Amino acid sequence: MVNVTRSAKSGNDWTTQELIAYNIMVNRQDPLPFFGRKLLSIDHLDSNLFSTADPNTIPDVSKETYCFLAYLDRAMRANSGQESAINDLARSVLEVTGFEKNGAILCTCYGIRFTICSDANRTAKTDICLINRNSMILLVVHEDIGTKDPEPKVIADAIATFQHNNRKRREMGLDPIDAMTIPCITVIGTRPTFYMVPVTTQLSQSIITGQYPERTTVVTRCAPPSRVFEGMEVPDYRRAALQYYTTFREQAKVCWSTFIEGSM
Repeated sequence: MVNVTRSAKSGNDWTTQELIAYNIMVNRQDPLPFFGRKLLSIDHLDSNLFSTADPNTIPDVSKETYCFLAYLDRAMRANSGQESAINDLARSVLEVTGFEKNGAILCTCYGIRFTICSDANRTAKTDICLINRNSMILLVVHEDIGTKDPEPKVIADAIATFQHNNRKRREMGLDPIDAMTIPCITVIGTRPTFYMVPVTTQLSQSIITGQYPERTTVVTRCAPPSRVFEGMEVPDYRRAALQYYTTFREQAKVCWSTFIEGSM
């Protein structure tokens, strides 16, 4: 792999070639080993979230549920160039499944400084990220409406997040951390895939210096079962997807608790 070309690419320009260049592989896992538990119940969620009705016709619908159904309708009609519709829906899903709590807020189109191949002026631009009150990044989301693969891009986002969070720790007088597992989500159309991206100092330094890491980084991913081209417009799939989001939230909390310790 020494002969693989490595250049100072921003996160949005990453492809599978960058994963090869930096010895990163992605493995699919079933829900139980991925989440480390059975899927959580979502009986506490508003049952109207699974409705196929026009939200304007649902009596006493909450603002959160109304927005979710309206964003879903817009996302189902989105064409190439209308990525904002997917962003709006993805953010709404994170809101209804309880990610934006305990001082964490969702930000859209959030750029993260990304040092690669000795170039400190590159960026990784997330579509959505969850940050805490000290600007530590807890979760990143990357979406695509067309045929581009968001997987390499969200992995670049995770590596940039590792660099960002350690910069923030230094600014707060805390020691940097040698390893962080960054929870990530990609969304293609209305279909999510969930990732755990382990980032180490060795991987980050290899990218900063443009070198091939000796140790393989193994990213794991998991997605709700679906038929081809089936998305959240199908109530059964929507229920499954929201159950995955809810379960992922709890696993993500475990991940980010290890690197925000002492920063709150």
